Amino acid sequence: MAKLTGLQIQKLLPKTNCKECGSNTCLAFAMKLAAQKAELSECPYASDEAKQILGAASEPPVRKIQIGTAKPFMLGDETVLYRHEKTFVNQTALAINLNDGDDASANTKTLQAIKDYKLERVGEILTIDSVCITCTSGKAEKFAALAKEAVEITGLPLIINSTDVSLLTAAANAVKGTRSLLASATPETADALVKLAQANEMVLAVTAPDLNALTELTAKIKESGFNDLVLEFQTHSLSEQVQTNSIARRAALKGNFKPLGYPTLAKVAPTGLLEDLVSAITEICKYGGICVLPSFDASQLVTLMSLRQNIYTDPQKPIQVEPKLYEIGEPTKDSPVFVTTNFSLTYFIVSGEIENSGLNAWLVIPECEGMSVLTAWAAGKFSGAAIAKFCKEIKLNEAVNTRKIVIPGYVAQISGELEESMPGWKVVVGPQEASDMESWVKANF
Repeated sequence: MAKLTGLQIQKLLPKTNCKECGSNTCLAFAMKLAAQKAELSECPYASDEAKQILGAASEPPVRKIQIGTAKPFMLGDETVLYRHEKTFVNQTALAINLNDGDDASANTKTLQAIKDYKLERVGEILTIDSVCITCTSGKAEKFAALAKEAVEITGLPLIINSTDVSLLTAAANAVKGTRSLLASATPETADALVKLAQANEMVLAVTAPDLNALTELTAKIKESGFNDLVLEFQTHSLSEQVQTNSIARRAALKGNFKPLGYPTLAKVAPTGLLEDLVSAITEICKYGGICVLPSFDASQLVTLMSLRQNIYTDPQKPIQVEPKLYEIGEPTKDSPVFVTTNFSLTYFIVSGEIENSGLNAWLVIPECEGMSVLTAWAAGKFSGAAIAKFCKEIKLNEAVNTRKIVIPGYVAQISGELEESMPGWKVVVGPQEASDMESWVKANF
């Protein structure tokens, strides 16, 4: 498959342009197959010849898996080892573990906290992706009841976690139709759990003592016709965790090794808040699919979600906000005017610091292609002339009465050019660091 071009693959397709595969033409679908961004099974009219020639080689190196229906998230579908090569696609999902043997009222309270948790960062609302329900009571009714309650309160897909097939069956039947994840099948329980996953339309996690046994298991399950799999590695140290994740990802991407071409599941063992955080950070940085945290801790989630957002941002496409004149608080025409770039992180930090100072102000955000202050200045996107031109376009003179504009301290050198380009305006050089904005505002306003 790797040697076939999109045009060569198209010759094996029905050429009906039926669009049922999601692409507008068979050629477009063939190009996706060539790039391993689609699977031949998506074509309902693929011939036996095409299946024989293309077969499994047309699958993406890391299989794309959907978890959930009401609030779904995607796993896998990755094509690079390092984000600077292209970008990572589907971010590590974060889940919170609950034990059915714990206090029922405490579990209900945690589920409500999971539902309500929202972190707003650089214009995105970040939330928890899943709930892991672990059976510690040994009672099928209790396990199923907690699974059902978790879905009813949060609406999130579950990771149904037990080593007992009968217990997994009870919980899976209670939340059938949610496309949750059954965790985890072993070589001994795989046959029964594959049938359970198929009957309830769920995804199946598989595990084994070592990689050799795991690859044998995934190959066997795939050969049986079931392919919605997630890998759970059995590692015993942080270094082994990094090594195993890296080996599996490299084998899938570089060696096109299908038995390891699946997203992963890691359940962080409770050893202390800091140690748990380190394990979760490692999983996010090194190819984790789903990371299950042993408990709900809002401060821990802020760290993990901020890191995850940074890693899964396309490095070639900076997050940016719309260039325009923004209101901070409730400014009047006499309120002061600040200016910075349209890089999202810069905008939200600066606007937040101004707001925290208690000042009502205007914030001018010119088009800088999502660059930070110094980068935009070096690229000529944040010059005095460019800022003045943008201020004229948004009719700043008409929007405000004040004739003072505050620029970032790092680009103090553009003050003269900006004053020349904006007759009647006085340029004030603000602080270099946004963290100094509050004290600077109090000293100057």
